[in-house]
Amino acid sequence: MSKYAEREFNEGKDFTESTIEGKYEYKGRIICLRDDDILLPNGKEAKREYIEHRGGVAVLAVDEEGRVPLVRQYRYPLGKHLWEIPAGKLEVGEKPDEAIVRELREEAGLVAGKIVRLGEIYPTCGYSNEVIRLYLATDLSYVGAKPDEDEFLEIKYVKIDELYEKCLAGEIKDAKTVVAVLKYVAMKKA
Repeated sequence: MSKYAEREFNEGKDFTESTIEGKYEYKGRIICLRDDDILLPNGKEAKREYIEHRGGVAVLAVDEEGRVPLVRQYRYPLGKHLWEIPAGKLEVGEKPDEAIVRELREEAGLVAGKIVRLGEIYPTCGYSNEVIRLYLATDLSYVGAKPDEDEFLEIKYVKIDELYEKCLAGEIKDAKTVVAVLKYVAMKKA
């Protein structure tokens, strides 16, 4: 067996890191930055810097014609406009199943007759504990968008097949959108 194969198959081993001392470097309204001293599985000490986040929700809404509303918004950290499925962070004390109804209404102006969970993703597990819960919404009715006062959005509808191709081609770069679309298409093929 090669040295690489031996390193790849460590099934059953516990590589859990434990906190010696945890401290906040910054506490904001959306994120907190932690700088923790930890103990590695080999007994050595190390540091872990990471972002605490309440988490969020994202919804792939598919209408009866196979169209998906996408929201275009400016993402300041990247300095770019991105096309994404409707999504948002959880409010303090809010349950994900409640948040998805709110976000779908606020950003796309839609209410859904049926909402199902598609699972959850860890978009940046190397430096954040954020969890995004993915949903599929169908049986849609338009009731009018009500974005937050600090949200500036453009909405367009794209056929799911076209959106799938854009995800595969790298034209859609938003992780939650790509995962939701790929998962939906895989489920439809199964």
